[in-house]
Amino acid sequence: MTQQYDAVILGGGLVGAAMALVLQRSGKQVLLLDKQRPSTDLAALAQSWDARIFAISPANQAFLDSLGVWPHQRNQPVRRMDVRGDSGGRIEFDVGDSGGYLNHMVENRYLLAHLWQALLEAGVVTDTQEVVGMRSDVFHAYITLADGAEIGSQLLIGADGAQSWLRHQAGIAVAAQPYHHHGVVANFATEKPHQGCAYQWFKQGEVLAYLPLPEQQISIVWSTATPEKLTQLDAEALAATVAAQGEQVLGELNARSRAFAFELVLRQPQSTIAQRLVLIGDAAHTVHPLAGQGVNLGFGDVQCLAALLAPAADIGAWHLLTQYRQQRLLPVRTMQQSCDGLFKLFADKHMPGLPWLRNTGLNLVNHTPLLKTQLMRHAMGL
Repeated sequence: MTQQYDAVILGGGLVGAAMALVLQRSGKQVLLLDKQRPSTDLAALAQSWDARIFAISPANQAFLDSLGVWPHQRNQPVRRMDVRGDSGGRIEFDVGDSGGYLNHMVENRYLLAHLWQALLEAGVVTDTQEVVGMRSDVFHAYITLADGAEIGSQLLIGADGAQSWLRHQAGIAVAAQPYHHHGVVANFATEKPHQGCAYQWFKQGEVLAYLPLPEQQISIVWSTATPEKLTQLDAEALAATVAAQGEQVLGELNARSRAFAFELVLRQPQSTIAQRLVLIGDAAHTVHPLAGQGVNLGFGDVQCLAALLAPAADIGAWHLLTQYRQQRLLPVRTMQQSCDGLFKLFADKHMPGLPWLRNTGLNLVNHTPLLKTQLMRHAMGL
């Protein structure tokens, strides 16, 4: 006998978990599928720091807080941002004495643990079985699990990442633009206090970001065409290399984790919807991480889709899915194009006059209060 749910979600990362929690609390019956069930042992997770760090905008911090999953005891407010070009250009954002913040730095696994605790308490059904098949008709979508069981639902939600299996099964083509860069991430303790400031350097076609963490620590993301120059270093050499690239602004560094790398690719699916199917998060879009906006876009997907589905009797109705696609198109494309353009502007090392132009541009914005305020509001998700 086919089991029935209102929604079946593939992918239990931050975006998929948030989607499951919101839908379940709105009265829908939700099944969440992920091959790996994350730890919800907060005490154990607090013994070390995750190298996957996200910059959560104030808008999404408020959203997560409204769900009761915001990790109040383990986050770092960012009140200042210092961005430096490769030839003297510089722009600084500072909330000053307003008491506000640009964003919060949060660990992936710690926030994920809060989300999973909440969704399990809400009654979301979870399963770690592999999905081996899917089909849909006008009224229902169906998946087949590895044990042969068939699950029916009004809607399949793909939150299964950049290499989405569900997207592939639905036959949705993807325009993929490799940056020929990898993002290298690692955590460090710092000699000097970071004072809640995030730093970013554009140098020699590469981008390095220092993301502040509590307890005088930072996480770094280094966008580079040669990741092995970092991942093959021992801890001491890695710390020295990162400190030098960061102009010693926080003094000497002490590695707190190994460095690992992930490929950077801009992905734009042909569509984010199909019959009885919708894509969210990295399954629906990826961006260059230089602005730290990937997960914020994903949470934006969740809020948009939830607002459309919560009052609906048939959550897989085509008109709802087309509204979601239309409402998310502009904010997603705007962020993708902004990050892509900024990366390409600083990645080009050969065009004559370009270094002067981009660094002059940074300095000009830094001395134009209105434009600077608009950029700061954009970075805050306002």
